[in-house]
Amino acid sequence: MNRPLLIGSVIGIIAICAIYYLIDPGQTAWALKCPFKMMTGWDCPGCGSQRMIHALLHGEFAEAWHHNAFLMASIPLLIPMGYAEATRHKHPRLYMRIHSVTNIVIFSVAILAWFLFRNLFL
Repeated sequence: MNRPLLIGSVIGIIAICAIYYLIDPGQTAWALKCPFKMMTGWDCPGCGSQRMIHALLHGEFAEAWHHNAFLMASIPLLIPMGYAEATRHKHPRLYMRIHSVTNIVIFSVAILAWFLFRNLFL
């Protein structure tokens, strides 16, 4: 990843975190609404992620878990995935190991299982 892109990404992440820290998406009209939920009434795998981020930034871990447990549990996996993506030219073997077909299939099946579980049993 080139330096300007890395710097821009970090600034973007900080800006998004600042917005979600300052404004509760559950209490404002500006927060993005899920089109899948609006059409079907079902929660998609990402539903609740904005409220989860807000709760996490305020240290409210139980509330964050309530809003989107799968995404919260995925954060420890997403960090090394982001690192591997950012350094894929410097560490191609790490990138290929983390982004292997097996890992992609496992993560995809986990997302599908979360989608079904949260809509059928929660």
